[in-house]
Amino acid sequence: MLPLPGMRIDSTEAINILASVMAISLALTFANGGLDIESGQFVYYMLIFTTTVGSGFVLHELAHKYVAVKYGAKAAFRAWPSGLVFMLALAIVPQLFGFHFPLFIAPGAVYIQPVRRMITRQQNGIISLAGPMTNIALFILFMAGWLFFSDALPMLGVICRLGAQVNIFLAFFNMLPIFPLDGSKVMNWDWRIWLSIFAFCFIGSAVFRI
Repeated sequence: MLPLPGMRIDSTEAINILASVMAISLALTFANGGLDIESGQFVYYMLIFTTTVGSGFVLHELAHKYVAVKYGAKAAFRAWPSGLVFMLALAIVPQLFGFHFPLFIAPGAVYIQPVRRMITRQQNGIISLAGPMTNIALFILFMAGWLFFSDALPMLGVICRLGAQVNIFLAFFNMLPIFPLDGSKVMNWDWRIWLSIFAFCFIGSAVFRI
């Protein structure tokens, strides 16, 4: 299968993706390890969150891009600098005053530009569904790893469980029928498909709570 020409990731997009992944991993590392985290533990947390949250975020966005390009549109990920700064501030500033605050993770989005024809409602729904479905696939993959490694390699099992928790939560959150989240566009296309996927994500996120 030949690669789609529009799937090329240029240096600007690569920098946006890398900056978003690093900001997410840093925010989660400080939120979980504290501001006085030791260097070894810092590296450990960064690796875990980059592997679990970072992979879920990047592949989610690239899935949107792939399907959009397949429909003939131009698509590229762009970070939201204000969102990255706000996320890091929520992880760091409250700790300076002795408390924690829930993180708001909104690093950026894939911007889609139709080229020869407009994107139909169905196509927009499928493009939007591609991201959460990627997280569901990762959820299943990480869950299988957790079941396989939990006894033989407990540490790897813990990482896989976290990966499962994170990805099913990402799928659930993005499938909420609230604009501009993916769920609102999927629901606008076909409410039955939205309901079935949302129900799966709701049950999965309830069982594998973060």
